[in-house]
Amino acid sequence: MKALLTIIFLMVTLAIRGQATRPWEETLANFMTAEDVESAEWEDTYQMLCELEQQPLDLNTVTREELEQLPFLSAQQVEGIMEYLYHYSPMKSMNELRMIRALDYAQIILLRYFTYVGEQREDDDFPPIKNILRYGRHELMGDIRIPFYEREGDKNGYLGYPYRHWVRYQMTYRDHVKWGGVASQDAGEPFFANNNKTGYDFYSYYLQIKHLNRMENLVVGKYKLTAGMGLVLNNSFGMGKLAILQQLGRSTNTVRPHSSRSQTGYFRGAAATVRLSSHWLLTGFASYRAQDATLNDDGTAATLLTDGYHRTTTEMDKKNNTHAADAGTHIAWRHSGLHAGATAVYTHLDRELRPNTATLYRRHYAQGQDFLNVSADYGYQHYRFAVNGETALNRSGAVATINSLSLNVNDEVSMMLLQRFYSYRYTALYARSMSEGGKVQNENGVYLGLTWRPSPRLRLQAYTDYAYFAWARYQVSQSSWAWDNLLTASYNRDSWSLTGRYRLHMKQKDNEEKTALDNLTEHRCRLAFNWLGTGRLNSITQADGVVTGKDGSEWGYMLSQNVSARWSVLKLNVGAGYFHTTGYDSRLYTYERGTLYNFSFPAFYGKGLRLMLMAQGQLNRRLTLTAKLGYTHYFDRSTIGSGLQQIDNSSQTDLDLQARWKF
Repeated sequence: MKALLTIIFLMVTLAIRGQATRPWEETLANFMTAEDVESAEWEDTYQMLCELEQQPLDLNTVTREELEQLPFLSAQQVEGIMEYLYHYSPMKSMNELRMIRALDYAQIILLRYFTYVGEQREDDDFPPIKNILRYGRHELMGDIRIPFYEREGDKNGYLGYPYRHWVRYQMTYRDHVKWGGVASQDAGEPFFANNNKTGYDFYSYYLQIKHLNRMENLVVGKYKLTAGMGLVLNNSFGMGKLAILQQLGRSTNTVRPHSSRSQTGYFRGAAATVRLSSHWLLTGFASYRAQDATLNDDGTAATLLTDGYHRTTTEMDKKNNTHAADAGTHIAWRHSGLHAGATAVYTHLDRELRPNTATLYRRHYAQGQDFLNVSADYGYQHYRFAVNGETALNRSGAVATINSLSLNVNDEVSMMLLQRFYSYRYTALYARSMSEGGKVQNENGVYLGLTWRPSPRLRLQAYTDYAYFAWARYQVSQSSWAWDNLLTASYNRDSWSLTGRYRLHMKQKDNEEKTALDNLTEHRCRLAFNWLGTGRLNSITQADGVVTGKDGSEWGYMLSQNVSARWSVLKLNVGAGYFHTTGYDSRLYTYERGTLYNFSFPAFYGKGLRLMLMAQGQLNRRLTLTAKLGYTHYFDRSTIGSGLQQIDNSSQTDLDLQARWKF
């Protein structure tokens, strides 16, 4: 086995010459912890960044709200860019970013992928319709995954065929107009059959208009919203602990189209942001949409579902059986670094939400048909420090509050202190903010983060986060605590970089008898070497390890190699990895390059081998074809998965095909 692995790694490393993968993807992967990977929020953030890479922001017309979409910018850095533009706009080249004191080398490099300096336009009024129709840029994409295996559900149980596929269309004109749609189908879901008689299982559609007189932003169709620090309204961005250290706890106010394939966490209707004056912004929205729910015997809703699967008769019966009507507003004031805002969101469900509160950890879940949340957000930005916070109430008067203080000690050191208190009685259907428990409820915590750049090439980041849970949680029948610590270091040279990270995560869980709590400790580490070669080759060698369990009873490691290459119009990406873990709790995650808009961060456990080959060919200026072949083989089992997902084999192979046409 060792000889086989050695041969594979040598073949991968020596067989090709090429260019680097997109560095922002690697940066996003470095932000993520195991909990982040398992959440849907990061996939939405990834797809948003993919879209921004394809339609970057013009720095000469960009707004503060648009810059706040970039998760690698802190509040001070956004403020620094806006201040520079106020004094020196229009920018002549991207090299002017070096003049902005708040930006360091890493942010300047990443900004080149999501922003550009457009030509100065004497007349930037809203364009006539004929210009939009004539000069708009169109993009049509199609993607399909073909499995070379059969699941139990494919034999008997699933209503559709085993292929996952989607289609995406979008038209853009400058930064003024965007419209488009997405149609997607998960493997096993019926196509032009059963309840999907119109074809695909899910459709999203949108029209966005920006900079129309006082109307800064208007979205009609399906969209996402973020306000403040997310205690009332945030179905747009994920906020992992390492990412929030990069952002230094900033707040945001964003409306954007729902252009991803996610079937939950969006609104349907209209949302608009209007500039009332130079200091005041008003955002309002209205929405009516269907969503999935598990029903009680009396017809009330027991649980609102978020997985979006409709593969079986049982899953299909839950599709769109509940409807939500939403309305809300956010008003924001900003002047000389000070900012303040207020948010209100009202929701009415056509079915009463009645979870099983006999189970202790569900006792304070959201209940009823009508929900109201209000909040105030506030803060002050200075190039040396920033204060941000939000305090919210639900209809019963329960409180949630989050407050942060970030400090740039000097050009090398920055710190952030974040406090949060989420009452166990606080509920908000669309809240998402920084938390250990995964919800804005039942948590009281303190987070301290530090970034130190002792030299332009070396960056050290660390955080420690302690959380206390006053009420029971899933698999924890009494009050408990968790303590999370992470240290990461990166060293960059012109042709290579070295990154290492170590995480110590401690939490409590019921013992087998449910009479007391066990203290569980998890150690995770990673070491990655990135070689940029001659400018046409990128090679990433990575080692991951984990020790977890009550007494360190589970452990695992993974060694992986990824190489990217390009010849003329052909790009190649080859990956190989060997993993060995002693159980599911010691599973390991590794970033894997995927086709455009496909988030790929698979988990591995047991003992096996992962191989991947991806090729991309640009046939002409308009048409690009991509194919990815993934193969996973397990040495310790004869079946993969369980239930309807079970594969009666020790290996599985998938082929992803994607076509992209610009016109």
